[in-house]
Amino acid sequence: MRMKMRTDYADVSFWLAIAPAYQPNAPLQGTVEADVAIIGGGFTGLSTAYHLLKAEPSMKVAVLEREIVGFGASGRNGSFAMTLMGLGIDVMALLKGKQAALEGHRYMERAVDRLGELVEAHRLDCDYIRPGFLRMATVPAHVRKIQKQIELCHKLGVTGIEWLDRDAAQAQVRSERYLGAWWEPRLALIHPVKLVREMKRIAEELGAHVYEHSPVLEITRGERLLLKTPGGQVQARKLVFATNAYSHLFPMLRRKQIPAWTYMIATEPLSKQQLAAIGWRNRQGVEDARNLIHYYRLTPDNRLLMGGGPVGLSFGEDMERDANPHAWRHLEEHIAWLFPALKGVRVTHRWGGPFSVTLDLTPALGYLGDHRVVYAVGCIGHGVSMSQLNGQTLTDLLLERRTDLTDCFIVNRCVIPWPPEPLRLGLSLALRSYLQAEDWWHERGRTAH
Repeated sequence: MRMKMRTDYADVSFWLAIAPAYQPNAPLQGTVEADVAIIGGGFTGLSTAYHLLKAEPSMKVAVLEREIVGFGASGRNGSFAMTLMGLGIDVMALLKGKQAALEGHRYMERAVDRLGELVEAHRLDCDYIRPGFLRMATVPAHVRKIQKQIELCHKLGVTGIEWLDRDAAQAQVRSERYLGAWWEPRLALIHPVKLVREMKRIAEELGAHVYEHSPVLEITRGERLLLKTPGGQVQARKLVFATNAYSHLFPMLRRKQIPAWTYMIATEPLSKQQLAAIGWRNRQGVEDARNLIHYYRLTPDNRLLMGGGPVGLSFGEDMERDANPHAWRHLEEHIAWLFPALKGVRVTHRWGGPFSVTLDLTPALGYLGDHRVVYAVGCIGHGVSMSQLNGQTLTDLLLERRTDLTDCFIVNRCVIPWPPEPLRLGLSLALRSYLQAEDWWHERGRTAH
């Protein structure tokens, strides 16, 4: 079967547009035997390949990517490597209990640190910085919300997170809209496309075989697992679904998660005068405290990247929701509301990308059917750091080792299934509407975006 290969990815995301020239690997041809086959050439898949080969150098590992590495969420995100799991430590405590919330936060602390260790150990060229994280309150309800979150962290024994009052917050990033902030030093920013290509490099140096433009069309479970692509097939002893937001396209995972879309814009490089007007000398990653958050950062060449706000949803297997003019317009208006000095700044890039959402808003990893197949879903927009540690966790599962990672509550847990369509779409719309309504209630009376 012949497959028409896309060659230009500049319109997929800002990160892909500005990344260095790239020559993808050849597609799979013929029959290949592997100890482990990995579907998905993003952070999760490449991290799993790396950790497997670090643990067992003699293994044969094959990674199958339908486009190029970093085409999915790994190449379209906001670039934040952070400690947030799900919708936050308070929501996790409500849904899963305080012990699970603490366990999840510790997992994510370790994930952020693991990324830094990888960057340092392998000198990964990915524009890595660790400037810390600010969650800004822009309405009084968010002041109360953030202060309660910090109080919960302290009660659970989490250290290193503190409240900044209005003056202290505005001293970090200058906006009259800021009423206070959560400050946490454990956040890194990266160039995600450079990072995913570097993860490919170090996995290949250990012996991984990465096949791009190799979509998996069919999976047969027998004595061995058979994965068919347009040009060949892989016979594998074990299998990893590192497919996250695309997982519902595979029958084995159809109801464990759904995709939702986040949207981003990038401005032209800001002038010295514009930068002076907004301060931001320490270049922290910033979010607000909404349910449908806004997240933003400065790039190395001083562009403002902003994402979030309206969330896109789809029906069935539709994955064509990357464009959303309403969301992009919302983000431009929010920049002007937040930073009046930047009103009218030219936007040079607009894009969108899917992220994986479980019904209980909690990540899930584990075995699928038997111990030969593992999966990971539900990063819920926080996969830059989480996926790196997930690669180690999936490795432990594949090698059937019990570790502190496999004992985490997100591993081999009962995953509440999403209902079939059209109920799935109705439920996801209802959840989004609730989150929007709560944001509207907290922000009522605010002058504009």
